[in-house]
Amino acid sequence: MSRSISESTIRRLSHYLRALESLAATNGETVSSEELAARGNTTAAQVRKDLSHFGSFGKRGLGYNVEELRRRLREILGLDRPWRVALVGAGRIGSALYAYPDFKRRGFECVAVFDADPAKIGAQWGDTTIRDVAELEDVVRREGVDLVILAVPAEAAQELADRAVHAGARGILNFAPVRLRVPPHVAVEDVNLVMELEALSFHITRSGSNGA
Repeated sequence: MSRSISESTIRRLSHYLRALESLAATNGETVSSEELAARGNTTAAQVRKDLSHFGSFGKRGLGYNVEELRRRLREILGLDRPWRVALVGAGRIGSALYAYPDFKRRGFECVAVFDADPAKIGAQWGDTTIRDVAELEDVVRREGVDLVILAVPAEAAQELADRAVHAGARGILNFAPVRLRVPPHVAVEDVNLVMELEALSFHITRSGSNGA
């Protein structure tokens, strides 16, 4: 698609999809833009604008067909196919991510876990054996890994990203507190928990000062 789609739009699509899945579970057949807006904490006009980036949906006065829109949003978000994921970093964040059940339900299958700590290499996480990070390139190529999750210290992140990209990874979810440099064809999403807390602190502080 030639038009650039904002990150905020993409995140709202995820909210809409979850709302549609909830409706489908209760046998809901149609939904209005107003109801989607209420569930996604936005406006009906924003819902219609977000969806208009990807074509024509629904009928005026009748709303959207829940199952049809759910299927189209899964296609738009790339969830109509499985994604093979490698996790680099078997620490606390890595173990929490690996155990998160929603990943597999959404089509993200963790096919390999890596670490540099000899005490962790060879340990079992469920059916997965933690591998030496020295094997990263070989495993990414052999397993056809699409996405790599980096849950590693900042000083190790860039080198590991370079190696993963060189081996064929097309996307990186980065938990390291550093900005990665990658080729234009590789997508990167940064998750910095400290920055998220700082943003919360900012909003709470401003809210308190405005109410004083």
